[in-house]
Amino acid sequence: MKDIRRHKKPTGQSTQRRDEMWQERIHDPYKPRAKHAGPALCAQCGAAWDAGRWFWATQSLPNAEKVLCPACHRVNDKYPAGEIHISGSFAFAHMAEIIDLIRNCAAREAKEHPLSRIANIETRENELYVTVTDLHLPRVIANALERAFKRRADYHYDLEGYFARIKWSREADAQP
Repeated sequence: MKDIRRHKKPTGQSTQRRDEMWQERIHDPYKPRAKHAGPALCAQCGAAWDAGRWFWATQSLPNAEKVLCPACHRVNDKYPAGEIHISGSFAFAHMAEIIDLIRNCAAREAKEHPLSRIANIETRENELYVTVTDLHLPRVIANALERAFKRRADYHYDLEGYFARIKWSREADAQP
C-alpha cells in the first residue's frame, strides 16, 4: 500500500494557483472577439483565414465567408497600429531611396504576415510619415533604416493602446 502524505510548503511560498486564465493586457480593438466558424476570405485584399491564422491563399477556399481582415479594416478607418516619422535634411535629400527601402521591407514582411502592411505614406513639410497596420512592422522598417543609413531610431511602444511610434532623423552634415 502506498504511503500518501501531504507535503508542507516551505516557508515563504505563495498559495496562488498558476493555472488560472488571465485577461490580456494588450488591447487591440481590431482583433476579432470570436473566431470565424470556418474559412474566411477578405473581400478587399484577398487574404484568407483558416485554422486560426491569416495567410495569402494559394488556392481557392471552398465555402469561405466574405469578411474584412483587420488590416483592411484599419486602413479603411484610418486607424493605424504604428507610425514611423522620418525627418532631417539627409532624409529629405534621399527621400526616394528611403521610400523604396520602406516599401521593400513592407513587401518582404507582408509575404509571411498578410496583416502587416503600409496603410499610408505621406510627406508633410519635408518630413515623411508612414502609417502601418501592424505593431511589429515599424520596428522592422526602423531596423532597416538603421542598417542602411547608420543612425539610431527612437522607439516608443504603447502596448495598452496597441500602438508603436518610431522617430528616425538624420541631418545631411552628420557623420555616421
